[in-house]
Amino acid sequence: MNVVIIEDEAPARERLAELLTEVMPESNIVAYHETVKGASKWFAQNPLPDLVLLDVQLADGTAFDLIKLVKIDCPIIFTTAHSKYALNAFKAKSIDYLLKPIKKTELEHALLKLKELKQIFSTADTNTIQKNKPQPGEYKKRFIIRFGEHIKSISVEDFAYCYSENKSTYARTTDGRVYPLDHNLDMLEEMLNPSDFFRINRQYIITLKAIHEMKTYSKARVIIKLTPEIKEQPVVSSERSADFKKWLDGELS
Repeated sequence: MNVVIIEDEAPARERLAELLTEVMPESNIVAYHETVKGASKWFAQNPLPDLVLLDVQLADGTAFDLIKLVKIDCPIIFTTAHSKYALNAFKAKSIDYLLKPIKKTELEHALLKLKELKQIFSTADTNTIQKNKPQPGEYKKRFIIRFGEHIKSISVEDFAYCYSENKSTYARTTDGRVYPLDHNLDMLEEMLNPSDFFRINRQYIITLKAIHEMKTYSKARVIIKLTPEIKEQPVVSSERSADFKKWLDGELS
């Protein structure tokens, strides 16, 4: 766990570092700061740490001045000698608010709270992803297509390929018709059955039946002639070539 300690008093800073090392030996203190100015500059130039231990009163302002200057999107544990800032601290989405002199047990409790919150949100995120991820048999079978005043329902079995052009997304059917889609290719990649559709590059998702001809290209890539025919023959990107060959062999689904 990477930690930043922001504390303007040297004895308090050293004591906090010692306690942190005792309570969480695997922690890594990546930076110390004494001022709002120094800390704000550091946050603007470095990746966010996993935790910030932040004193309220700093040499050139307060912790809340710092939060106004830079967005700190990581857990914060406030440390201070005054209880009057507690409300502001919790408004700043802090994990805990520790009064000086800080006790080892209090820091342990705050870090345990942080660990529990991470587990809760991690589980919630995993459940959300699993819930939203299409399961076999749950992929889109039809799309509602709107063009002008007309609305049409088209089966994905009629799709030859989908492609993006000029920041819009289209489906081309096996009979050569082109229809605008409301979803981008990233979304379609999740919605379409991977047994039937493959994302060959950033611009195309194709079906097996749309492949009229394939030829080798540079760096072991493949160039594809599609049917219905399109002006430019798309190329399978190098990072997708291996998976494309597995898809062709029916090994990828």
